[in-house]
Amino acid sequence: MHLSSIMFSIIDRYIIKKYLSTFVFTMAIFTVVMVIFDISERLDDFLKYNAPMDKIIFEYYAGFIPFYLNFLCPLINFIAVIFFTSKMADQTEIVPILSAGYSFNRLLRPYAFSATLIFAVSFIFNLYIIPRTNKIKIGFENVYVKPLKDNTKVSTHMQIDKNSYVYIDNFDNNAKVGYKFVLEKFKGDTLLEKLIAERITWDSVTTKWKIHDYSNRIINGLHERMDKGTVKDTTLDMKPSDFELYDNIFTAMDTKELNERIYKEEIRGTGMMTDLKLEKYKRYVYPFSAFVLTLMGVALSSKKVRGGIGLSLGVGIGLSFTYIVFIQFANMFSSKGGLPPLIAVLIPNVTFLIIAIYLAIRAPK
Repeated sequence: MHLSSIMFSIIDRYIIKKYLSTFVFTMAIFTVVMVIFDISERLDDFLKYNAPMDKIIFEYYAGFIPFYLNFLCPLINFIAVIFFTSKMADQTEIVPILSAGYSFNRLLRPYAFSATLIFAVSFIFNLYIIPRTNKIKIGFENVYVKPLKDNTKVSTHMQIDKNSYVYIDNFDNNAKVGYKFVLEKFKGDTLLEKLIAERITWDSVTTKWKIHDYSNRIINGLHERMDKGTVKDTTLDMKPSDFELYDNIFTAMDTKELNERIYKEEIRGTGMMTDLKLEKYKRYVYPFSAFVLTLMGVALSSKKVRGGIGLSLGVGIGLSFTYIVFIQFANMFSSKGGLPPLIAVLIPNVTFLIIAIYLAIRAPK
């Protein structure tokens, strides 16, 4: 006897098959629609910048499809559950199952198993796959979709370690050159050293910075010394990537890179901490929507209604879009309004979980 036969009944396997096949089919439809719309929008850019076909397929769309499917996974999941469960209810398949001795909670078992599979795949993609594909996609976009001709970050203040502060008037990331560079070193509140340079350049061979046309004021109590020079090498805890202007740069960082940037940001305080933490927490929290929206979907669609599948599907699509909009508003309030990132990430799932539990309690037993 197979293990699956012991764990799941025929009804369980029937529901799991229905759930996963509908989910995959819905995902395939969304993929085709998204790609068609995106091609119509991006075609002029592809032609303008002579993007090779192989790069469009294996770099751009290899990153585009996983990113947006994962983003829309709650919507796709919810629609799939609503659709096939409403169809079962409309064909009077749910009532005989409940009448045969299945409780509503027991009916949820195959749904929970399917949701666990979706959660696991989404979790793995969030942590390991999407950051890599996004990095490739962003690299393609920066060449063939929206090249940054003026990739210059201006007026950057940065704390690079416990006692050292950096200011760069503007940094050209294409040339890896910063202008009007200032480095200040403190001991407590006492200034020990202040270096001012016309330029600072990144040497990719030695992975060090070169400081050009500098003057270095060294303070030792009541005594001061001024050193001047044309060029010198130095090691600083910063890299050209710290000045990148590319959109969605944090989505292209793996978990290790994200944690390292958060650690540095705690010292530097360049104003990116909220966005960094939002990106980190989203990767861990949002996959749980598979359980929340599955419970809500079953509770909403397990009863046969006069409007049939169309009514349930309409309600489901409306609620799933509401969920996604809720996520965007929570993120915006965190980025602009001071809402803690973890709270912003948790609010949508917790709110919809409460609604789902209420609907499950009210669902026909």
